[in-house]
Amino acid sequence: MKKKVYLTLQNGKVFEGYRFGAEGETVGELVFTTGMTGYLETLTDPSYYGQIVTQTFPLIGNYGVIPEDFESAKPWVSAYVVREVCEKPSNFRSEGTLDAYLKERGIIGVCGVDTRELTRIVRETGVMNAYISSTPLSETDGRRKETADYRVRNAVRSVTCPEVREYAPADAKYTVALWDFGCKENIVRELVKRDCRVLRIPSFYTAEQILALSPDGIMLTNGPGDPEENADIIAELKKLAGKKPIFGICLGHQLFALAMGGRTGKMKYGHRGSNQPVKDLRTGRVYISSQNHGYEVLSSAVKNGKIRFVNANDNTCEGVDYDDINAFTVQFHPEACGGPHDANFLFDRFFSNMEKEKCHA
Repeated sequence: MKKKVYLTLQNGKVFEGYRFGAEGETVGELVFTTGMTGYLETLTDPSYYGQIVTQTFPLIGNYGVIPEDFESAKPWVSAYVVREVCEKPSNFRSEGTLDAYLKERGIIGVCGVDTRELTRIVRETGVMNAYISSTPLSETDGRRKETADYRVRNAVRSVTCPEVREYAPADAKYTVALWDFGCKENIVRELVKRDCRVLRIPSFYTAEQILALSPDGIMLTNGPGDPEENADIIAELKKLAGKKPIFGICLGHQLFALAMGGRTGKMKYGHRGSNQPVKDLRTGRVYISSQNHGYEVLSSAVKNGKIRFVNANDNTCEGVDYDDINAFTVQFHPEACGGPHDANFLFDRFFSNMEKEKCHA
């Protein structure tokens, strides 16, 4: 028999559902993602650290659990909310059910919730915190204050790799320093596919330590949390600008903008899903992209670079070219997995930049 569970929003509204996955209580920042596929990639994406993730697609878990599709070794969400969870997945690659996987990993799941209404609330009022518990939270419950006070803190330091990791194809042509702020595994795969030796660097490394590895290029990865919280990384990025070709993705895009004198801000409910249209201002072409972020680079405050991509829905900044220092950054995920591969060519652009730099050295 399924156990009842309650999702209490920061504004006091209570949703009643049923448990799957692990038992227990938790608090987190409630967000939604619109992807129709890719729930395994969502669960294991470090960018969701500290967040309760709601899937807008009504049925989740239908192709089971496939470890080869994970973006990291473990799930990072605080909890997972779905309309309906599939108990009998059908896929030749499946190695189990979503319920069993979340139980094993200690992640609380909630099903039977009207995720459409939940999404509408977040869209209208903005991202808010929520608490999952066995009983609804009353107005005098101390957990209500805990919910209101919750903040995602020390996010990057919590998800980065603890030491340098090397991924080396047989015929490596270039060495890339992959600065790990919460890296998705498919970024590594895309680089290795292009014959790059990848050195995955912890977030707490200094510019001097990174340059001592003699990389041909530096990639700044995705990751969770408020970019402005990472003052130490921003200071090191200032030292790296212009020293090597740089390519930044998602949080890496935001951190580099801050290092260049720009500003960032928190969005009302962010962009999360695999259907975000981005327009290339240089060519006029629109690409469909995968995204996962709650902060943006403020277009009016971009410094020392030129905005290259904008979101076709809300005109927010989606990418900046820093031609004078051989660097470019994008807010979206060109390595998208699962998701569209429209922007995959950006890895080739980075490869080309490294090639040019080496030829002129």
